[in-house]
Amino acid sequence: MYLRRINVLILFCSLGVLGISCDRSQQFSEPLPKVVDFNFHVKPILVQNCYLCHGPDPSSRKAELRLDTYEGATAALKEGGHAIVPGKTSKSNLVQRIYNEDPGQIMPPPETNLKLTEREKALLNKWIDQGAQWKEHWSFISPETKMDLEDPNAIDFLIGKQMEVKGLEKVSIANKNSLIRRVSYLLTGLPPNPKEVQKFIADTTKVAYNKMVDVYLNSPAFGERWARHWMDLVRYAETKGHEFDYTITGAWKYRDYLIRAFNEDVPYDQILKEHIAGDLLENTRENKETGVSESSLGTTFYVMGEGTHSPVDVRQDEADRIDNMIDVTTKTFQGLTVSCAKCHDHKFDPITAADYYALYGVMESTRFSPVPADVGKDKKLAAKELVDLKTYMRKLVASKWSTAKNSAENAELAQNTAVATTNKNYTLIGDFRGSDFDGWTSDGFAFGQRSTLGDPIVDPATGKLLGLQDGKASSKAMGMGIFGALRSPNMVLDKDFIGVRALGQNSSIRIIIDNFQLIQNPIYGGMDQRVNTGNWNNFVFNVAAWKGRKAYIEIIPGGYDRHIYNLPEDAYIEAQYAIAYDGEWPADMENGISLEQVNDNWATLDISPYKVKMLNEDLKKGKLPLNFPEFKPVVDSSQQLANRLKTDSFFNGIYDGYGIDSPIFNRGNYKEPSEEYIPRRFLSVLSLGDSVFKSEGSGRMELAEVMLNKDNPLTSRVMVNRIWHHLFGRGIVETVDNFGLQGKLPSHPELLDYLAVKFQNDGWSIKSMIRAIVTSETFKRSTLRNDLLANKDPNNIYLASFPVRRLEAEAIRDGILVVTESLDSTMYGPPVATYLTEFMQGRGRPGKSGPLDGEGRRSIYLEVRRNFLEPMMTTFDRPIPFSTFGSRNVTNVPSQSLILMNDPLVEQQAEIMAGKLLEKGLVSFEEKVQWIYIQAFSRLATSEELEKASNFFDMLRTMEGKADASDNQELALWKEYCHSIFNLKEFIYLI
Repeated sequence: MYLRRINVLILFCSLGVLGISCDRSQQFSEPLPKVVDFNFHVKPILVQNCYLCHGPDPSSRKAELRLDTYEGATAALKEGGHAIVPGKTSKSNLVQRIYNEDPGQIMPPPETNLKLTEREKALLNKWIDQGAQWKEHWSFISPETKMDLEDPNAIDFLIGKQMEVKGLEKVSIANKNSLIRRVSYLLTGLPPNPKEVQKFIADTTKVAYNKMVDVYLNSPAFGERWARHWMDLVRYAETKGHEFDYTITGAWKYRDYLIRAFNEDVPYDQILKEHIAGDLLENTRENKETGVSESSLGTTFYVMGEGTHSPVDVRQDEADRIDNMIDVTTKTFQGLTVSCAKCHDHKFDPITAADYYALYGVMESTRFSPVPADVGKDKKLAAKELVDLKTYMRKLVASKWSTAKNSAENAELAQNTAVATTNKNYTLIGDFRGSDFDGWTSDGFAFGQRSTLGDPIVDPATGKLLGLQDGKASSKAMGMGIFGALRSPNMVLDKDFIGVRALGQNSSIRIIIDNFQLIQNPIYGGMDQRVNTGNWNNFVFNVAAWKGRKAYIEIIPGGYDRHIYNLPEDAYIEAQYAIAYDGEWPADMENGISLEQVNDNWATLDISPYKVKMLNEDLKKGKLPLNFPEFKPVVDSSQQLANRLKTDSFFNGIYDGYGIDSPIFNRGNYKEPSEEYIPRRFLSVLSLGDSVFKSEGSGRMELAEVMLNKDNPLTSRVMVNRIWHHLFGRGIVETVDNFGLQGKLPSHPELLDYLAVKFQNDGWSIKSMIRAIVTSETFKRSTLRNDLLANKDPNNIYLASFPVRRLEAEAIRDGILVVTESLDSTMYGPPVATYLTEFMQGRGRPGKSGPLDGEGRRSIYLEVRRNFLEPMMTTFDRPIPFSTFGSRNVTNVPSQSLILMNDPLVEQQAEIMAGKLLEKGLVSFEEKVQWIYIQAFSRLATSEELEKASNFFDMLRTMEGKADASDNQELALWKEYCHSIFNLKEFIYLI
C-alpha cells in the first residue's frame, strides 16, 4: 500500500495535476529564519514526525526510505524520484507529500495522529530550497563565536536577541534585598548575613553589586556549595550500600579536595585531568597549606560506585562496576550516554559498541588500592634520600671488598652445581630472589623498586656489618609500617592453586579476581590471607573455582578490617616467590631460582644470589671486613627518613595496571565475547587525533588529553552549561547530562558557544565564568512576570525574567541553621554521623546515632550512608547516589510540608531561634518581628505582614492549652511563630 502511494504520487507529479502552488510564502507570528539550520529547525521536525517510519530503526522503516541520514534522504527511491533534491523543491517528493491534502497521500499519514504546522512545512520547503544542507549533530561541531570575549554585555545581547525573535520584553531589575539573597544563596548556599545586607543597600556606587558578588565568590562557603553540585555528578557517598553498607575509606577527603579546588578556582582542565588520571600526573598540584599532593585525590570518584560483597558471578560484577564508571565518566565530562552502547551500537547517537568496549578496556586496566593521603614533596624527597643512603652503603661495602673476591668467585661453581628445576606442574609468577621484581609493579614507598639482594645488614646500635641480605621483596626495604604494594602482572588462572612464600606481621596477601576488592566470606574470604609469622611460610590460595578468570596477586603491609585499610606501625611483609600449581607444593622450588645472570657489578653490588651466599660465608669466617664506622650515622639518618615516610591516613584510589584491550560482549554478555579485541581509545565520532592509546598502562592519561583536545566540542560546552543550570535552575541545554541526539536542543545556541569559547579563553576559570553570568543584567532581573510573558513563554525559557526557583535540600537545612545562628562554619574533616530515626533500620545500621543537628555543621559534612540516607535531604530531592545527576528533580509533594512542620530538627531550631530572639533585648513586638524577617528573608516586614504576625499571636493566645503551663509561654509563642516562618514559600524559594 505504501509503495503504491509513492507510485501514484510520482505519476501525478509528472502529469502536473496535483495543482500545488509553488508560492508558499506565508506570514507567521514568529518569522522564518533567514537561513534555515538543519540541526535547530529541520531535524526536530523530522525526529518528531518522520523518524517513526523513516528513522534509524530498520524494523519499523517503511518504503526503504531513511530520513535520518543525508545519503538515505537524497537516495533514489525504489519506484523513482527522490524524497529530497537539494535546491529543488519542485522535484522533492517530501515537499509534495507534506502539502498534499489527499488523506491517502499526505505525510505524515493521518493514522499516526501527527500533523505538521504550516510553519513547519514552510521551514522544510525553505531548507530544501536553500540547498538542504545537512549537518552532523550540533554538539559534535566545535563551538565558535563572533562575539567579543571581553564584552561585558555579550550575554545580555545574545539573550535579548532571542527575546526579540519571540516577541518578549524584559522585566525590571530586582530590588537590592532580592539580589543579595539570590547571589548569596546561589554562590554559597547560605542566606546573607544581615550586616552584609545593610552594607550592600547602603552602598550606592555603581560598583556596589560587583563588589558584593566578589565577596561571595571569595567566601569559603563558595567551595562548599559548588563542591556539592559536583558531588551529584560522581554519585558521592561514604559507604558502598548493598547489605552491610561498608565504609569507603577516605571518601570525605575527596569531598574536602573538591571544596579546596573550587575555592582556589583550580582551572577546570586541571580538575578534569586530576579526576581521569591524577595518579599519573608528573607535576602534581600541591595543597597550599600542607604541601601534600592533591592530584591523586581526584581519582576517588572512580570508586564511589555501589559495591556488592560476595557476588556469585564476580565477572558480571566487574562488568557492572565498569559500566557504572563509563556511564559516570562520560556523562560528567562529555554529556553523553555512552553506556547505551553496551549491548549494541547506540540506538540514537553515533556511538558504537566498539567505542564502549574501547573505554571498557581503559577502566579494566585500572587497579583499585588504598592510597596515602599525605604524600607530598617532603615524603618524595625522603624516599629519594633513603634510596641514596642505601646506595651509598652498598658502594662503601663494594669499595672495601673490591680486593676480597677470591672466595666469592667460587660462587660460579656453586651456581653450576645447582639442581635444575624439572617439575612441570607449576608456573613461576614472580621470583624476587634475584635483583629485580620480575615484572611486578611496586606502588608507594615500602618495597622500593628492586629486591633486597645484596643489601647490607647492619646492627643499628653499633653500625657493624652483619652480612648481606638474600634476595626477596621486602616492605622493610624502607622501614616498617610504611605503605606500599607489590602487584603481579595480570594472569589467567589455569592452575588449582596460587602459592606465595612469605613472612611478616600484620600484613596481607590478596588474590584480586576480576578487579574485585570487597573480599570476604562466604565466597571470597580465602582470597585474603593475613601474614603473621617470622618464619618463611607457604601461603596457599585455592583458585580452582575461578579457572579462566583474570587475576593478579597483591602483597601489602597492613590489611583490611571490614574493608577499611589499616597499617600498623610494626607491619611488614617479605616474599621470595609466587607460583601457580596443581597438586602439591613443588618440592624443588628452592632450586628453581633464575641462574642466568652471573656477571657482577661490584660498583653497585648487583650480584647473583649464590655469590651473596658465598660472601656471607666468607664474612662468618672473617675473610672480609665487618667494621664500617661510617654506617652508624647512616643508619640513624635512615631511620629518621623512614619515619617521615609513615602515614596513617588513606583514601580509596587507583593505580595504573597493565593495559587490557577488551572484546565486544554480544548483547552485553561477557560470556559471549567477540574474537576481535578493541584497542583502547576515545569515541570515534569525535575523531580527535590518533585515536588508539599508546600507553602500556590503562590509557587514562591519553583519555584526559583527548577530552581536553582543543577540537573537542563537548568538554567546555558541557561544563558552562552546568554552571548556567546551577545559576538559573535550567541549563541552556535542559538535558545537562545528555548532549546527544535524544537530548534537548540548546535554547540559546549562540550563547552556549560564546560561553564555551570564553571559558577556554579565560583559562578554564570557573569563578570567572560565574562572575560573568551573575553580573549580567539577565541574572539581575526580577522574578515578576506579566500575562504576556506567561502566555508567550510559560516556562521562562528565554529569561525575560529571573526564574522563581526552590532551594535545594542542603540550602534549606543550612539556611535554617544560619537564621537561628546555630551554624558551625568549621570546614573539612570526617563526616558527622547520620542521625538515625527509629524508622531507619536494617543491615549495616550504625551502632550509634549522630546528633540531631549534625553538630551544627553544613549539610555537605553530614555522612552520606547509602542504606541510611538523611530523610530531609531525600524528601527535598537530593539524588540517591547511584549515577550522574546533573539536574535534580524539583518536586512538590506533601511530605515536604510535613518535614517542615514536624521534623524534630526544624522544631528544635525554631525553639533556638525564639530563644535567641528573646536574648536580644528587643522591646517592641514590631522590633522582634523585623529581626526575624531580616534573618529569614533579608528584608523588613511590610505593614501587612506585621499585621498578620499580630493576628497570628492573638490566635495562639486564644487557643486553649496551646502553651504548656510548665513552659515559658513567651518562648513557646515565639517558637511557633519562628516555626511558621520556616514554612513560608519565601523561605525555601528565591523569589
